[in-house]
Amino acid sequence: MKQIDGGLCAPQGFKAGGVWCGIRKKNDKRDLALIVSDRPCTAAGMYTTNKVKAASVLVSREHLAAGRCQAIICNSGNANACTGEAGLDAARRMARAAATALGIEPTLVAVGSTGVIGVPLPVERVESAMPELIKSLSADYQGHSAALEAMMTTDTRKKETAVEFELDGKPVRIGAAAKGAGMIHPNMATMLSFITTDAAIAPPLLDSALRLAVRRSFNRVTVDGDTSTNDMVLILANGKAGNPPIEKDDANYLRFCAALEQVCINLARAIARDGEGATRLVTCTVSGARDEETAETLAKAVVSSSLVKAACFGADANWGRILCAMGYSGADFEPETVSVRFRSGAGEVPVCKNGASIPFSEELAKSVLSQEEIEIIIDLKDSGKASATCWGCDLTYDYVKINGDYRS
Repeated sequence: MKQIDGGLCAPQGFKAGGVWCGIRKKNDKRDLALIVSDRPCTAAGMYTTNKVKAASVLVSREHLAAGRCQAIICNSGNANACTGEAGLDAARRMARAAATALGIEPTLVAVGSTGVIGVPLPVERVESAMPELIKSLSADYQGHSAALEAMMTTDTRKKETAVEFELDGKPVRIGAAAKGAGMIHPNMATMLSFITTDAAIAPPLLDSALRLAVRRSFNRVTVDGDTSTNDMVLILANGKAGNPPIEKDDANYLRFCAALEQVCINLARAIARDGEGATRLVTCTVSGARDEETAETLAKAVVSSSLVKAACFGADANWGRILCAMGYSGADFEPETVSVRFRSGAGEVPVCKNGASIPFSEELAKSVLSQEEIEIIIDLKDSGKASATCWGCDLTYDYVKINGDYRS
């Protein structure tokens, strides 16, 4: 498996594009994206667990129920959530507008929306922009980049990736883009993420591969503890790579799962690094656990802790906050055997052994924790060999500034 360029357009048969249609007040940034395959795709999706769901989530879940999709239309600047029947009608009109322009059935179109909650979506602006949006479609990085820009809200960095690997001698590609910097918490899906692939794979196996990848990536990333009303991750597989269709849990399926998981991890890390106001990517790995679920629960508690996040912002080696977060996580472990160390490009410093303090250099710890990417490494020394990694970011003054006037 190797990293390649192209993002959403890296796999064969996919085009993407984006334009400004007027949902955003200013025209300095695109706000309407379209991703389309030149043939119907096998498709799977996962959606927010928030009980309050945006119209785009409800319509996309309905359209993808049969495991088929050919296009995704997505707007930024307006979440179209908590907008009642008018919101549902607007989401369906978005799908119909794209379908009519592409000459396909509306049920083959998924809808994504992101932005301010509780504001009616001016869907007529989406409809009016369709000719220009279709014209913007291209099968190169430019098309991918335009679509990704149109998805972004408070994001300051692009979240994009693509990989290539082989299945029975055929080169297969997976490309992806995501948006998300706030309202990010591991509860599925934690953002908008769209994934394309030219692999041929049966719907049930595509669905199971996505669920496994999401569990080990997007569901292990947190920024602020909030789960949005609009979260979704969708994957479209058009089969143009020409590989023998993956129809059973065999070696080819495992290779596909590994590639998809890596794609999702790449995006999850990028989301955590671009957390609203964040200055540091924080990675927490827990090893020596009885099972993966225990390790995941503990690591997630650490990167979710506001006190741990604040300590990371201040480059403060306050490891007691880490054990505190582990203690209230609900996971079963032995505090008396826990060891903790910090690591970054500036070096590594152990700070806790067998659940107690050990002498360490505060100067070195400060240097280690002042880097843009830092790791919190926890060894439970428990009765197992399971491990899990979760991703988060520091908590800064700018997070409050960004969210204090988001609507403006």
